[in-house]
Amino acid sequence: MPNLDFRSDTVTQPTAGMREAMAKAAVGDDVYGDDPTMNELQDYAAELTGMEGALYVCSGTMGNLVSVMSHCSRGDGALMGVNSHTWKNEAGNAAFIAGVMPFPVDDASGLPTEESVMSSYQPAGNVHHAHTTLMILENTHNSAGGLPAPADQFGRSAALAHELGMKVHADGARIFDAVAFFGNDIKDYTRHVDSIQICLSKGLGAPMGSIVCGGGDFIGRARRYRKAVGGGQRQSGIAAAAGLIALRDMRGRLTEDHKNAALLASLVGNAGFEVEPVPRRTNMVYFKSGPRFADAPALVSRCLDRGLMIGAAGPGRIRMVTHLGLDENSVRKAAEILKDIHG
Repeated sequence: MPNLDFRSDTVTQPTAGMREAMAKAAVGDDVYGDDPTMNELQDYAAELTGMEGALYVCSGTMGNLVSVMSHCSRGDGALMGVNSHTWKNEAGNAAFIAGVMPFPVDDASGLPTEESVMSSYQPAGNVHHAHTTLMILENTHNSAGGLPAPADQFGRSAALAHELGMKVHADGARIFDAVAFFGNDIKDYTRHVDSIQICLSKGLGAPMGSIVCGGGDFIGRARRYRKAVGGGQRQSGIAAAAGLIALRDMRGRLTEDHKNAALLASLVGNAGFEVEPVPRRTNMVYFKSGPRFADAPALVSRCLDRGLMIGAAGPGRIRMVTHLGLDENSVRKAAEILKDIHG
C-alpha cells in the first residue's frame, strides 16, 4: 500500500502504545458488563464529556443509529442536514432500521439554518405528518470541508431544537477537531445536547469504535438497541484499551493535522487545482479535479499510480485528509505529485 494515504483519517495505524495496551488489557464479557477495561473507557468518556453515562459501539454509524432509536419512536421524524453524514452516508438506516423519517434541512454552512428548521419541523397533533422529535447536528462538518462550529453557534442551534420540544443528538465523530481548533473544552459543546457520538478511529487514531455519551436513561435504551443491531461484544476491552489512549493522549496532537491541512491547501492551490475555501480549516482539503480529468476518479487513478491515495468525494470533487500517519514531508510529497500530474 502507498504510504501517502490521504483518503481519510480512518486509515491510521494504532500506535505502539496502543498495541501494547491491547495486548495487556484486562478483559471480561462486556454484554454482562464485566469487562474492566471497557468500563474504564466508558466511565472516562462520561466524565470527560460531563454526561451521566457512555456506551462503546462498533462504529460511528452504529452510534448515530442507536442514538436515533433511543430518542425516537417508530414513525417519528428527525431533522438532519442535507449534507450531513447521517443523511448521505449511513445507508438510510434511520428509516429502514429505526423506522424514523429523516427530514433534510439546509446545512450548507455547517449548521442548520433557522429558516430551514422552522419550515421542516412538524409538531405533534397533525395526523398527516411524522412528528419531528430529534435534531442531529454534525461537528465538525465533513462535507462542508471539515468545518468546525463555534460553541456559541452550536448552542444556538441546539437551543432552537429544544425550544421546539426536540431532543438534540450531536454527530461529533470529529468533535475534538473543533475543540482543538478553538482551544475550548468538550463540555462547551456537550452541555447543549442530549447525546453525542464521538469516533475513536478517526483523528484520535484508535483502530476501531466510537463512544456514545448521554443521560442515564438514554444510555440504558442505547445499550438495548446496540444489542438489537448486533453490537453486543465480549472481550471488547482489547479495543477499549486503544480507545482509552485515543481519548486521553491523542486529542492534543490534532492541531498538527490542522497545520498540515493548511499547508496542503496552499500547496494544492499552487499546483494548479481549485481549492474550496473554508472559513475555518481543520484536517480536510477539498478541491476540484479540474478540466484535465474527465472526473474525480480519473485523478484518483493517476495519483494512485504515483503512490498517492486521495478520495473522490463526488462529481469533480476530491478530498484529502491529514492525520497522525502523515507529517509535513508527506504533505509536500503529495503536493509535488499533484503538481506534476496537473502539468
